Amino acid sequence: MSDLSPGTPILGGAPAGVIHDIGYRHYDGPRTGRGPATAALAVHTLRGVFGLGRPARAKIIPFLLAGVMMLPAVVSIAVMAVAKQKMAGYTEYAVMMQAVLAIFLAAQAPYTVAPDLRFRVLPLYLSRPVTLWDYVGAKLAAMAAAMFLLLAVPLTTLFIGELVVDLPGPPDTGGYLTSMAGAVGYAVLLACVGVAVASFTPRRGLGVAAVIALYLLASGVSTVVAAVMESVNDYDAAAWAWLINPFFLVDAAVQVGIFGAEPSAPGSYPTGIGVAAAITIMLGLIALSVTALVIRYRKAASR
Repeated sequence: MSDLSPGTPILGGAPAGVIHDIGYRHYDGPRTGRGPATAALAVHTLRGVFGLGRPARAKIIPFLLAGVMMLPAVVSIAVMAVAKQKMAGYTEYAVMMQAVLAIFLAAQAPYTVAPDLRFRVLPLYLSRPVTLWDYVGAKLAAMAAAMFLLLAVPLTTLFIGELVVDLPGPPDTGGYLTSMAGAVGYAVLLACVGVAVASFTPRRGLGVAAVIALYLLASGVSTVVAAVMESVNDYDAAAWAWLINPFFLVDAAVQVGIFGAEPSAPGSYPTGIGVAAAITIMLGLIALSVTALVIRYRKAASR
């Protein structure tokens, strides 16, 4: 920044500029490439999702919801210790707690995208070695990791409790591993859809409303259509209607379709080609969400 105030030295007949230090921190450490930069962005976003490094009020919702997610596992362990019988199953845990997972997604997904869009700092990220795909991947990885932790921690706690209580018979290791595979599916699908929906507005409040409205619409339509189809004895159509709900979709595609678990929906899922269809729909939603994110951020970066 130049300052042509009185007393500025004149060199060669022209005023010379004076450089002022306005307080930017200098960095003299090692300069890494795309990989470490993308990983750092993902870790920074993941910490922010749980409110770490942010004001205390930002920690209330994520840790409160994490505590609510733990309640069924803790109660189930207590029941196992006293009554020597299982209460909560592994594969139905996510479906049973889907409202909590949806609230967490709606509350935290806008944080991953809204500030950068609102303050238009995306070009600053892309001025570094980080590419648009790196940026989108880091944001999705952070949100997916947060959703996975929210579900995997109570499931693992429940499994450890079962081992410690030592119920009659072998532990349900297969059910636990199936639920962990399902947790990966839930985390990836919900993160992609949630972040994609939230990215279309720079306002966090609107992003929260959009994500929760989408969940309520999908779950409501799924339940109503399935109930109507069952009332007219069209159970095949009812089985397809359950797939409108993203939680039942992952359950049908991963836990039931791939690992053969019992359905967590009130009714059954489509069999035969229905398994391949559920997997295809799930992967298609993920691909569509990622594509929408890339298009959205390409447009934002060009401004």
